[in-house]
Amino acid sequence: MSDSSKPVAQTWFGPITAVQRRAMFALVPVAVAFGLVVGLAFLPVTSGIGGLAKVGSEAVLDLPDELVLPPAPEASTLYASDGKTVIATFGDQYRVQLEYDQIPDSVIQALVATEDSNFFEHNGVDPEGVMRALVTNIADGGTSEGASTITMQYVRQVLSYTATTPEEVAAASEVTIDRKVKEMGYALALEEEMSKEDILTNYLNTVYFGNGAYGIGAAAQVYYGKVPADLTVAESAMLVGLIQSPSVYDPINGSSEAALARRNHVVNRMVDVGYLTSDEGETAKAEDLNLNPQEANNTSGGAIDSDYGFFVDYFEKWWEQQEDFGDSEEVRKARLYRGGYEITSTLNVELQDASQEAIENQLETGSEYALGSVVVEPGTGAIEVMAVNRNYSNDVSDNGPNTANGDYKGSYPNTTNPLLSGNADVNGYQAGSSFKMFTMLAALEAGMPLDTTIYSPYQYTSKYIVGDGEAACGNHWCPKNASQSEVGNYNMWTGFGESVNTYFVQLAERVGVDKAIDVAERLGIKFRNQQDLGHVENNPESFGPFVLGVTQTTPLDMAAAYAALPADGVYCKPTPVTSALTNSGGMIAFASECDQAVSVEVARAAVDAARCPTGYGAAEGNCTWGTAEQVSAAVDGPVAGKTGTTDSNSTNWFVGFTPNAAAAAFVADPDSPQNYVGKSNLGKPANAVADILAAQWEINGEGDFTPPSELVH
Repeated sequence: MSDSSKPVAQTWFGPITAVQRRAMFALVPVAVAFGLVVGLAFLPVTSGIGGLAKVGSEAVLDLPDELVLPPAPEASTLYASDGKTVIATFGDQYRVQLEYDQIPDSVIQALVATEDSNFFEHNGVDPEGVMRALVTNIADGGTSEGASTITMQYVRQVLSYTATTPEEVAAASEVTIDRKVKEMGYALALEEEMSKEDILTNYLNTVYFGNGAYGIGAAAQVYYGKVPADLTVAESAMLVGLIQSPSVYDPINGSSEAALARRNHVVNRMVDVGYLTSDEGETAKAEDLNLNPQEANNTSGGAIDSDYGFFVDYFEKWWEQQEDFGDSEEVRKARLYRGGYEITSTLNVELQDASQEAIENQLETGSEYALGSVVVEPGTGAIEVMAVNRNYSNDVSDNGPNTANGDYKGSYPNTTNPLLSGNADVNGYQAGSSFKMFTMLAALEAGMPLDTTIYSPYQYTSKYIVGDGEAACGNHWCPKNASQSEVGNYNMWTGFGESVNTYFVQLAERVGVDKAIDVAERLGIKFRNQQDLGHVENNPESFGPFVLGVTQTTPLDMAAAYAALPADGVYCKPTPVTSALTNSGGMIAFASECDQAVSVEVARAAVDAARCPTGYGAAEGNCTWGTAEQVSAAVDGPVAGKTGTTDSNSTNWFVGFTPNAAAAAFVADPDSPQNYVGKSNLGKPANAVADILAAQWEINGEGDFTPPSELVH
């Protein structure tokens, strides 16, 4: 007898075919677990479910806390150092959180009628629907995707929203009976902990309606420009109809006919279950869609002002490296974008705005040359300023053409390159004579006092072996001073003040370049350029040109390094954050990572010499003249620092500090390093830092430099 002629088994919902019977026998183990959960669903709403654990189903009903009190995806807010000024938001969803009494009855009724007409009667699982789905769909490979109650759908939403990896997101909605069984178990347990009203409220606050709108509050605004309370029955039905498939029924960017048909289906269901009369249903279906589309107020834009963009970008990259926020960068970013943190940054908006103005006064945005500065607070490492004459933007369509080949430049005026902080692709810029500080610190550590005097000729034949080039004498490195008049006896005060190259090369020969490199690394200098890194790692004692700053670095590294000097030798790793408030009210304080990089007396001695370049004058020695005396003239307080110019004026620097701020500025062409800045731009970093430190001293004009008591004579 063929299968088709056999008697067909009957059930209360229809016949079972032979194909369905074979599939059911193959799924007996799963059906047992299914039956256990469904059996509990048949219990009255008032019955308890705690006994389920006694029959070995703890895994099914181990209810995660987030299902009861879900951390609904919330954008995180980044504030300035004042804790009040918003400088950025991080979020990937637009939502408007509502209370139950803010959701109109028409929305509740449309949802229940369409998605779960027995919602107010069941315990979280609709047993009739489950049994029907089990037998009807079991032959399609063992999956059962029908009969999802609103509670079960809510469980699925929360598991998806709290997932932090693509794998977890996929697992939360995968089409398997195992997932469905767990979902049912969670739904049963959830209804023991939450009221029906709370479940509806949370569901309608989290479900996606398309076009960037999460939750009914956002959907009412995006589709109709209304608050939910003002929605008509027809509008409520249209929005609820979107839940099944926001893309298929999208009336804005998709098919208005499909949206209208789906809306009318929802209205018909409202009539079927008794929420509307037939006449009310016909009236609702007679309405046009009457859309009033609005842009979703998405919060994924980051910085609210282009001037803050480089700081915000640095903050985001910093956050992704903090292991306390998760095991991977992906997890950490998900928590930033969905965790609802209120984060207080180190950015001083008043000083940032003053710094941006100081930079623009020297080189306006749109110049082919980048002029930028970073300010770091001594003793904390707090990054107070990141300012540059560039727009932080991915839109390079307005960038000026490179006249050499017609290509668009990558860095002006729009760019997202981390010009101030560097990364694997942005190595930084040659820092020139500002690197002389590291040789001086190494000499002071070796016990050489500030008055160490060395005869320094205009050109000096060093012991360092180099290849052919302008600075070579035979195979030796033979650096020159900036001027032929720079000849004679110099000490650390005068040599640093006038930036005498041949003095510092001889000082390095006495103390060892490897010692200077060691000091630089202790002060946070990173070597990103592979050629520089090769010299530092393989043959540091022979890397003579290091003394005069041929290696590439960033304003952030230099500001943090120099900030250790007024902090009595304490180096603090740069940080963009002071604290964060979690969405549950917990406070996270971020402690500075600080180390005593050089001794107190070494730092104080170096500060005394660094007063000479700015024209402020040393406390314990005699300065001759300084390479940036305009700095002291601008700052109404103690100030020190160092200029830096590279060969052929390819870049120019100034790093300066007061007792409570260190600022580093550079000028260069990031897109074409061979496009030398020229003499006309040489003083602009020092001028910008002078104005920045002057503004800083007006904001916080406290403190003084402590003169050294050792290492002087």
